[in-house]
Amino acid sequence: MKKFAIAAATATALTLTMANVAFAQTQATQAPLMVATGEVTKAEEATSDTWITTKVKTDLVTEKGIPGTDIKVETNKGVVSLSSTVAVTESQKATAVAITKKIKGVKAVSADGLKAE
Repeated sequence: MKKFAIAAATATALTLTMANVAFAQTQATQAPLMVATGEVTKAEEATSDTWITTKVKTDLVTEKGIPGTDIKVETNKGVVSLSSTVAVTESQKATAVAITKKIKGVKAVSADGLKAE
């Protein structure tokens, strides 16, 4: 009976030790998961910005009467900046801004970089 009690006490001690190790490992791995969540958010923003830039550029290039190939498009957190080295008319500038504002995910449009005639 005494051997059984010693074996049971040893088993209990080992179980508690292993449980503490497992708990410590769980705590250690949770912090990187939180960091990874932040990285996923950044990746989603980057993907969204890239998608917005591509969509705006495509829509500007396919629009008749707009020099879409001469308009540079940059997106940062949903804010789109339009610029060009070639002069555009006020009408073309207004059309480019209107096209850009219709794109899903666009929060604001800056066309200060578009040179107007």
